[in-house]
Parts: sequence; C-alpha cells; structure tokens
Amino acid sequence: MTWTRRLITALAVCVVLVAGSAGCVSGTAQGEGGASPSPAGRLLDERDQEGRPYREVDAENAPEVGVEVVPDAEGGWDVRLRVRNFRFSPDGTGERAVAGRGLAHLEVNGRRVAQLRTPEYHLAGGLVPRGTHQVTARLYADDGSVWAVDGEPVESTADITVSEDGPSPDPSAEPIAGAAVREPVAGAALWEPVAGGRDGRSRGTGRGSPDGAGRA
Repeated sequence: MTWTRRLITALAVCVVLVAGSAGCVSGTAQGEGGASPSPAGRLLDERDQEGRPYREVDAENAPEVGVEVVPDAEGGWDVRLRVRNFRFSPDGTGERAVAGRGLAHLEVNGRRVAQLRTPEYHLAGGLVPRGTHQVTARLYADDGSVWAVDGEPVESTADITVSEDGPSPDPSAEPIAGAAVREPVAGAALWEPVAGGRDGRSRGTGRGSPDGAGRA
C-alpha cells in the first residue's frame, strides 16, 4: 500500500512537469508565430515622403547624425556625415531592423539624390545651382523604416548657398573635423556660420546631433 501511494505520487509529479513543459513550448510557438515585438523600437503611423514608416526608439542611446558640407575645387561639394550610436551597414545586409544600424538617405531640397552606406559623399555641382539649398541626411534601418525619436525622424539639414560664380574653397577654412556647416558668402572669400542654425552651425529639421559631432 505504501509502495502504491508513492508510485501514484511520483506519476502525478511527472504529469505536472510534462504539462508545464508543454505549456512553455506552446507559449514560445505562439510568440514566434504571432505578432512578435519589433527587433528594434516600434513602428509608427507617421511616414516619410516615400511612404516609409517611422521606427520609434528611446531617446537614450538613440542614433544621431550631423551633416557637414564644404565646396571642392571642381565646383562640387564634399558631404561628411557625423553619426553617434549608429553604424553603416555594408551592401547586401538583410532587410531587418537592428538597433543602431542602417544607412542614410541624402536629399537636396527634399529630393533624394543618394543612399549612403559610408559617411562621405561627393555632391556634383550641377545638383546645386545658384541660390540657397537644403542638404538633408536622414537615418534609416535596414528594413527601410526611418529611425525616429519622439515622433521626429533622426536627420540633420545644412543650408548651402551658391553665388553667381559658384562655390570656391577658402584655403584658410578649417578642415573637416567637426560638424561645422558653413557657406560661402556671395562675393567674399570669407566664411560665416549659417544664420539661425543650431549653435550657429547647422539647421536640424528632425532629431540630429546637438553639435553635429559624433563617431562613425
């Protein structure tokens, strides 16, 4: 009788363990087959002009970007992106959002001119004729969504002005070492900060680096 009761108790424990294990497997399967959480942040209803959704992430350790544009000797412009908490994905990377990774879209006056997987780009002079233009860099995840914080895209915009004679580099201008976005003053050889820009350097329409400085 004693042996029989012990056997029944042992069998009952085994049933509970098996049932619990089955419950865990069921829960895991449901998570994989159902609406699993996004790998990085969450998608919002807001979209960019091409219909790509914003991917909201916390402000802490969020990607940041600053853009610097300086003229070259050939009449074009050298663009340099300064990023923080972000790394560029190489070509051929799978279309999956991974925190702090992706590519940048470069726009001139709201029109996309390049997708960047490196922080440097040469902008042809023909894309920026005489006048003032906005050069914007916006960060995207590898799945095509836009990195965003507080509902605003992670981007930075620099204003450049082309005079009648076109841009001409100033030998005394500081090298590309920060995110000092400067523009040539028409008819002058000196450089002045962009008026009204953040910290007198660049104008950010979205969330960009406060000082444009960062690390690639």
